[in-house]
Amino acid sequence: MVKKYIIVQTHTNKKRVYEDISRSLIKKRMAACVNIYPAVLSIYRHNKEVVEDNEYLIHVKTTSDKFTEIRKIIERLHNYETPEIISLEILESNEKYLKWIQDEID
Repeated sequence: MVKKYIIVQTHTNKKRVYEDISRSLIKKRMAACVNIYPAVLSIYRHNKEVVEDNEYLIHVKTTSDKFTEIRKIIERLHNYETPEIISLEILESNEKYLKWIQDEID
């Protein structure tokens, strides 16, 4: 079976939350790398109101076999009632980068 490499994505509006999630995933070797993008403006509907919120975008580099455990960690540490937790497949990459991801999570 061919291993699938993925990026798990979530957002939060709290620095403490992205720090806790990122450090936990790296420490547990669930992710090779976590990128934090600090300047995301999100506009969405919540409780029948339109909300604008400054958020942090979190990208987790990992493999698909780690997704379930990563989802559980994010759900446990996240401050949102219904956090976005999605997986984006890495369809193409250089082999050395994919090997690096694998080496870091094994």
